[in-house]
Amino acid sequence: MPIWIFRLSTLIAFPFLTYDFIDKDPLSLAAGLLCGLIIIIAEAVFKRLRLIKVMIGCSGFLLGWLLFVFVDYAVVNFGGDHGPFAWWKDNAQYVKIGLVVFGVLACLFKSRDLEGLSYKGRHLKIADITALMDGRIVDLCEINFLSGIIVLPVFVLEQLNKMAASKDPLERAKGRRGLDVAARLQELKEITVRITSKTPKAQDDTERLVKLAKSFDAEIVTLDFNVNKIGALYNVVVLNVADLATALKPVVLPGETMSLFIMKDGKEKEQGIGYLDDGTMVVVEEGRRHIGKRTEVAVYSILQTPSGRMIFAKVK
Repeated sequence: MPIWIFRLSTLIAFPFLTYDFIDKDPLSLAAGLLCGLIIIIAEAVFKRLRLIKVMIGCSGFLLGWLLFVFVDYAVVNFGGDHGPFAWWKDNAQYVKIGLVVFGVLACLFKSRDLEGLSYKGRHLKIADITALMDGRIVDLCEINFLSGIIVLPVFVLEQLNKMAASKDPLERAKGRRGLDVAARLQELKEITVRITSKTPKAQDDTERLVKLAKSFDAEIVTLDFNVNKIGALYNVVVLNVADLATALKPVVLPGETMSLFIMKDGKEKEQGIGYLDDGTMVVVEEGRRHIGKRTEVAVYSILQTPSGRMIFAKVK
């Protein structure tokens, strides 16, 4: 609402100001109205521009103008009275305009390489090596669960490159998967990906990652529990995909019944083993004879272990 009051006041005030202070005729009213429209259009355009873009454009303007000053000084003082000096005298203004425009455009285009460093705040998400090797970060971005900008540190990508070149088949597969996930993230339209070469000094990559997030005031996406602990020391928010998966497991209460496919026999006599959709193991008493079948079971106990949950049930 205040912005519309400003725009309306500009359209009303400028014609009256030009009418009173310049000339009392209809042409002054039209000129004042035109000035008001120009101011409103400029306000709307600059409102859409980020401050960093305006600053980069001004820097490019200054660089182009300084380059013209140096060239002009060299031609005037060392070019003589004929040849280049005569041509420069007639075309200096065109060269100035060209150099200034070139400086502005060059700085604006090159600023794209620094976009990831120009942002700061909680909309920045720094992906570590475990999140890239896991790959579920792509699914979270595709469903817009993760928003903002994904930042990929160069030292993380270099570590993936080393793993991809390893002689160990398992480590090589993990490195290649991490690089594939990084490439898929850059192809997504739902989120922006930036690469930063900033590398804080630290004893290991985990501390280096947390310090980088601290400097950007960003969050970390990971599957490493050690990152959670070090992030808490530095007061950095850590988004652990494994914790998210645990939190989203379906709630099962003792006494509930469910339909379960019993896959194999258990350790104890007459036990059968089945799994929920999220991978939670269900131990079914007297379920051995139902192996290979789907049957109704009743939950009577739930055991929470460090590695996950175990559900104990009986054939209904």
